[in-house]
Amino acid sequence: MGESKPSLFGFDFLLFFVMLALMAIGVLFIYSSGVNSVGELTSEEYIQQIIWIAGALILYFVVQIPQYRNFEKWAFTIYFLNILLLIVTLMFGKVVNGARSWLGLFGFGVQPSEFMKLSLVLALSAYYNRSTANIASFRTFIVGLLLTILPMILILMQPDMGTTLVFIPIFFAVSFVAGANSKLLFYLMSIGILTVFFAVLPVWERYILQQEYRWLTLFEDVRLLLLTTAVFLFVGVLAFIGKKYTGQAYFRWIAVFFALVGVSLGISFLLRSSLKDYQIMRLIVFIRPEVDPRGSGWHVIQSLTAVGSGGLWGKGFLHGTQSHYQFLPEQSTDFIFSILAEEWGFAGSVLVMLLFATLLIRGFWILLQVGDNFAVYAGTGILFMIFFHLLVNIGMTLGIMPITGIPLIFMSYGGSSLWSACFGLALIQNMYLRRYKY
Repeated sequence: MGESKPSLFGFDFLLFFVMLALMAIGVLFIYSSGVNSVGELTSEEYIQQIIWIAGALILYFVVQIPQYRNFEKWAFTIYFLNILLLIVTLMFGKVVNGARSWLGLFGFGVQPSEFMKLSLVLALSAYYNRSTANIASFRTFIVGLLLTILPMILILMQPDMGTTLVFIPIFFAVSFVAGANSKLLFYLMSIGILTVFFAVLPVWERYILQQEYRWLTLFEDVRLLLLTTAVFLFVGVLAFIGKKYTGQAYFRWIAVFFALVGVSLGISFLLRSSLKDYQIMRLIVFIRPEVDPRGSGWHVIQSLTAVGSGGLWGKGFLHGTQSHYQFLPEQSTDFIFSILAEEWGFAGSVLVMLLFATLLIRGFWILLQVGDNFAVYAGTGILFMIFFHLLVNIGMTLGIMPITGIPLIFMSYGGSSLWSACFGLALIQNMYLRRYKY
């Protein structure tokens, strides 16, 4: 079999150097975020980030040593070790920004939930690869879903909603490319959308619409909500029985509709019970940030100001005002793209977007060269994880996505997300190195 070798010795230098470029740009703007209005450096986060990058690069090359198929063998061990770490974090973890998400290790803070994302990718990929003969079965779908829900519950208990959300696209991406039952995936996606819609409606009415709609009292009255849920589920069951005994297709659609709405209402009740109004506000305030300009809306307003003031070419490196006057919250992590847009302008923003696009396209191109199901499943999960981080983080800074605290991978300050993403790309690099070794 002939090999296509776009890089020396089978190592994909394009993937590696694009990743390196994003890390370097990240360090520049982490440094910029630490400079105050009089030009003094008040933070040494950039030094810590350089140390983390050095460790991540060592990890990148270490991951090239074993056969990537070994990670399929180790997948469930890695998965359950990370589950154990999440439980330990809930019991003994350090609280940062209201979430018990961190474990102290040798003087450093480690966020196990970041590594759990990659663990889930490996576990789902290994499970689906071993279930090829029954991939479209209900049982396979449920097991994959349970593997996903378990860490989501543990992370939501911290509570860290932003990280929890990342597990959703990972599950759908890996399940879809593996050939899981598409109808069940559609039903699950519908339940997810309806659940969020029902959960935010009361807060939407109170803060965004600022009007009272009597029919929305359904979502405020617990007894009425539970009764409505029971009625929808009961009608769904009756329709299912009708389909079974009459064979009429319309009974199936009635059953599906009422079951989806009933289940969504029930889950939305649980979601509303576990979240506070201010947490739900973060999911919708980007639509009208002025309703809470000193609270949840502050992040959106200041970010949009920074992005808008950058213009085409930006104000110049270290010449941003929003960041140096400390108007931007979490500016070295969640809103690092806002600093870049202010100082490098639209041109710099496009450059970073092109780098990410190159990395993702190259990653998917590599997967097309690999003739192994596990590699394709795992690689797809890793790339969708990176894409989701990119989409939500930049959407957050532009005011078109909810404020969820999801960092910009490779650029935001922090070691756990950097190491996890670096490990993921290293695994894709490993797949490319051994793409024809069946």
